[in-house]
Amino acid sequence: MLRSVEQRRVTGGDEDPRVARLRTAVARLRRELAAHPVEFADRGIAEEELAALAAMASDGTPEIPRLRRSLLLVAGAIGSVSALAPGLAGLRGAVETFGEPGRR
Repeated sequence: MLRSVEQRRVTGGDEDPRVARLRTAVARLRRELAAHPVEFADRGIAEEELAALAAMASDGTPEIPRLRRSLLLVAGAIGSVSALAPGLAGLRGAVETFGEPGRR
């Protein structure tokens, strides 16, 4: 228990839990996509948008409209790949925690 308290202090324990969830979901889907053996036409689009999402999550203050746009592009690019569906659902759930565009 002490270790997690110390870790929180070192990493700046004030991180928005939504951002942490987004970072985790993006990392998971990126790993799954990298491990997916089959090439498909829009893989590059998915990889680019996941990289953009990772950058937004690391910045700590993602823009909601941009998050949603990236989610739509990723979903369109990999939505038909059933092996990636759980990771995509996790990403969608993480983006949805930010609420509707224009709302805080």
